[in-house]
Amino acid sequence: MNPETLFWIVPLASIIALAFAAVFFFNMKKADEGTDRMKEIAGYVREGAMAYLKQQYKVVALVFVIIAIIFCVMAVFDMQNHIVPVAFLTGGFFSGLAGFIGMKTATYASGRVAQACRDEQDGLNKGLKLAFRSGAVLGLTVVGFGLLDISGWYLILDNTGLIEAEGISKLVEITTIMLTFGMGASLQALFARVGGGIYTKAADVGADLVGKTEYHFNEDDPRNPATIADNVGDNVGDVAGMGADLYESYAGSILASAALGAAAVAGANGTYDEGLKMVMAPMVIGAVGAILSVLGIFIVRTKQGATQSQLMAALNRGINFSGVLIAVAAAAVLYLLGIENWLGLWGSIVIGLVVGILIGKVTEYYTSFEYKPVKFIAENATTGPATVIISGIGVGMISTCWPVIFIVLGTIGAYLCAAGEFMFTGENMSMGLYGIGIAAVGMLSTLGLTLATDAYGPISDNAGGNAEMSELGESVRSRTDALDALGNTTAATGKGFAIGSAALTALALLASYIEEIKIAALRFGETFSPSFFSSDVINSAELAKMNIAQFMAKFDVTLMNPKVLLGIFVGAMLSFLFCGLTMNAVGRAAKSMVEEVRRQLSDKDVFEGRKKADYARCVGISTQGAQREMIVPSMIAVIVPIATGLLLGVPGVFGLLAGGLAGGFVLAVFMANSGGAWDNAKKFIETGDASFCGKHTPVHDASVVGDTVGDPFKDTSGPSLNILIKLMSMVSIVTAGLNVAFSLL
Repeated sequence: MNPETLFWIVPLASIIALAFAAVFFFNMKKADEGTDRMKEIAGYVREGAMAYLKQQYKVVALVFVIIAIIFCVMAVFDMQNHIVPVAFLTGGFFSGLAGFIGMKTATYASGRVAQACRDEQDGLNKGLKLAFRSGAVLGLTVVGFGLLDISGWYLILDNTGLIEAEGISKLVEITTIMLTFGMGASLQALFARVGGGIYTKAADVGADLVGKTEYHFNEDDPRNPATIADNVGDNVGDVAGMGADLYESYAGSILASAALGAAAVAGANGTYDEGLKMVMAPMVIGAVGAILSVLGIFIVRTKQGATQSQLMAALNRGINFSGVLIAVAAAAVLYLLGIENWLGLWGSIVIGLVVGILIGKVTEYYTSFEYKPVKFIAENATTGPATVIISGIGVGMISTCWPVIFIVLGTIGAYLCAAGEFMFTGENMSMGLYGIGIAAVGMLSTLGLTLATDAYGPISDNAGGNAEMSELGESVRSRTDALDALGNTTAATGKGFAIGSAALTALALLASYIEEIKIAALRFGETFSPSFFSSDVINSAELAKMNIAQFMAKFDVTLMNPKVLLGIFVGAMLSFLFCGLTMNAVGRAAKSMVEEVRRQLSDKDVFEGRKKADYARCVGISTQGAQREMIVPSMIAVIVPIATGLLLGVPGVFGLLAGGLAGGFVLAVFMANSGGAWDNAKKFIETGDASFCGKHTPVHDASVVGDTVGDPFKDTSGPSLNILIKLMSMVSIVTAGLNVAFSLL
């Protein structure tokens, strides 16, 4: 079948995904909002979330304008294509818009989920379906806008004469330029993750340390001044932040694969038609995955009184159903496109799907209180906070083993399937890297569904808060708690999934950096020198014809090159520096929050509930802290790759990206799983299922301390690392022209 005909599935899938997102949104809006008190509480949360996001977008818009101006200057001096500044802005816009729509949905849905849980006959099932389908609005919006942006830019670049090259070279340039809008999406995602994470964890830590351990309040007690800020934070961090994060993962994996496909065919002196098939494959597979994810959403349901494992099984049914259909559909797409090695590439896609599922299972094992690791942490709470923290760190460290093994085996498998052999030379290497990229597409092909399970978590958490503050009774709260505990596991699983996909995407982006260097060299002139102190002169036309192995040899990208080693050290260090900055940011904002909560609760009227707490004051503390603290960590991710390229050149950038990928991936898994395990250890103790369990006991207090340590682990620093990994790659790709024009060493 003609690849150009199959391409139209991409914009069609975008329309279908966005249409179903709208249907789920308006169906949610029709649901009962509950009592006047429930409406009031939901209104507070919605107001605070919208006010924060409005302020954040003002700050981010200013940064985007400054960077776009810098890109315009670079374009004037032929360091990059003139389309890049516009593509950069559209990536950031759609990333932010997806997060905004998801967060708006979540703030409307949580109160309605609490009301659904009031049904004594079918409350758990109704609450699950409403929360999940509200979360699906975010999932479908992300894939819908991602496919819209990709298909729109492809049509513009292919049909408007903006690209002067012809044949396969035109495809290489189109796909490489399209990658640059991924930088806009990545930067927007990092601001959303870091800012939202600081906001939510400052409020959460303040609410827990004072409300739970000092005053022995229940979760979301209306007397606690930080309660509304805590609920607002769940939305701005775990919904808006996650949406922006996975938007750029989704778009980045498709675009990196498309660029690698075009480059692989060009390197093998293939034809335009062969290149077009390779470019279309990841786009169409992503589109088919979006359509089939919609089907999986309708399968999720459960029964009253379901256990945690039964609730998890209900969500997994939808994911597994869509995964199987996508695997079958991917084979059909590759066959219809007429790709020569369609069976091998299908194997790469299936491997990506399987690796994603396996990482999710490992994360579930280490973070769900149905299993031994979390129960082990809970048991350690009997001897105090120190042993809770020690055991949580130990569990998190051990949990990194299997995800790394799965990524290694998955990468080997995807490479072998696509290349036919595990040799790193010439054409086979290019095809192998394409296989790794399309494996990431396979992993993310169910994103419309998997992101729904992630957004479901904060919606359920907020539903529990609404139920507590509205005094709906113990039976309702027990149902919302069951949904919330499941949400902790699905959120942790979603983070593991995002980190795994980031690793595969970042590997593919390393190869894309090579292609951008080649294009930048041709744009810059006939010859250039690799560094200021080098007497070597490289011919741009000859460089453009080199395969990856020849390119690496030309620039001496080997472990024996000190520039590469220095870059590896800087990349590995950067992950720890980034985490340290964001952890301290949470600590500073949380300190202010703790002091404010203590001040308000020292008023006897507030403590006894006769006077309403000043929720707005705590919302303001979180907002100001997040806006102030998010700038430096986010800008480091932009500045360091540029500085490394200017100082150490191409070899240094490769080292930086490799070190950042290896260090960042393992650290991110550790932090996400430790935080999730601490959180659910506290939840397990609150259920009272074991003899040592129970609320408002020394054991419970110890688990709360562990949970507050884990909060910035799992919701601020950890999930931001997967964006950092990809953003450094994107920045390197976009600024590759600087590496060609100048590097010091």
